[in-house]
Amino acid sequence: MDLAEESVDASQFPGTFYHEVGGREVFAQLTKNFYASVAEDQDFRAMYPEKDLHPAQVRLQLFLEQYWGGPTTYSEHRGHPRLRMRHGNFTVNSHYRDVWLGHMNKAIDQLELPPLQAETLRDYFERAAHSMLNTPD
Repeated sequence: MDLAEESVDASQFPGTFYHEVGGREVFAQLTKNFYASVAEDQDFRAMYPEKDLHPAQVRLQLFLEQYWGGPTTYSEHRGHPRLRMRHGNFTVNSHYRDVWLGHMNKAIDQLELPPLQAETLRDYFERAAHSMLNTPD
């Protein structure tokens, strides 16, 4: 069993968005949906150096759980997120940002969350994706 599959009771994190949306199950499904979409996009899939996308899925899931107030497993195992540094080896221009956001928005849609929760996620991902830009068009 990998770290992202360990049982976590969302009620341990009251008052957090992590708890509000349903905890680990929701973030696991979000990242599963996202990487399934990425896997179908041959051009964008080439941005991911790993043959198996599961490790990337686990890292994103653990990061998002921590960001939204859940367990701190991500930092315990990988240190500070340092998102810009971790993505520095990849060309991130507005085209790739928009493709990434398209896959993430599709993944959010598949969750069928209440509108406010879905919009909260979209707002975060929009800001985060914009902050990853490192290459002019």
